Amino acid sequence: MRLLPNRPALGLAIIASFVAGVTLADDRTPIPTPSTPEMKTFAEQRDVQYCEVWLFTGTPETGIWGTYYNTSELNNSADKMDTCPADIWDKVTVDGLKATWDVIGAYKNGPRGWTFDSVAIPVGPVETFEGIEARWWGAGELPTGVDLKVAHMTPYEELKSHRKSAFTFEAGKPLFILDDPEGTPWVMQAYSKILDPNLSYAGLSDLASKLKPPAGWTFRVATLEQDLIISTPAGYNWIVQDELQNTYDACKEDACNIQP
Repeated sequence: MRLLPNRPALGLAIIASFVAGVTLADDRTPIPTPSTPEMKTFAEQRDVQYCEVWLFTGTPETGIWGTYYNTSELNNSADKMDTCPADIWDKVTVDGLKATWDVIGAYKNGPRGWTFDSVAIPVGPVETFEGIEARWWGAGELPTGVDLKVAHMTPYEELKSHRKSAFTFEAGKPLFILDDPEGTPWVMQAYSKILDPNLSYAGLSDLASKLKPPAGWTFRVATLEQDLIISTPAGYNWIVQDELQNTYDACKEDACNIQP
């Protein structure tokens, strides 16, 4: 994915939605994109629930861009640990988003929960999407010819996420890690409640019992004696999702300050 300048991805890094029933552009509103995103640090994020609105522009033939808006630190007056309250999120619809914004498709990514402690990332101003507040966090270019009927990444398939961000995982707290066949550790940055609504942060230590990764991939839990920082020195990092749509960042190409 090619981001406009950032992504957690995240986060997310959701590949798709569907384009069936797209409305013509006519008087719909162009999607909000900040001209000068401002760097913001989100602290105390571990196990905070969030969601994202993804809006898609472009064409399947020439490439589709997915611009995403994240709810972190918003919509949480009732519960600081939940920025994606169900009573608001459930009212957001793909059809409603496509009718309002000049897009070819849309996707509701969430609810999810962060597994890092803080993130520094450029963001846009607060926007409202059918009642839920979210900030621009980035935009990713999907591969040409991608199947827009698939509403998630292909499990265990690496995807380049172009962004400017730094995730911090504090020492003494658990890391949830996939090791690939080459021995590269992939550290979970967010867990998903999309396919398994009962999945919780507390249950991640037993996640291995729910996963069936390809040969050579293994899941483990680790605790480090110093902070792990996953950044984007080259302006991107690599991500994967498991079959439950939990998202992981790779510790390769100098993205991590230490190897977990």
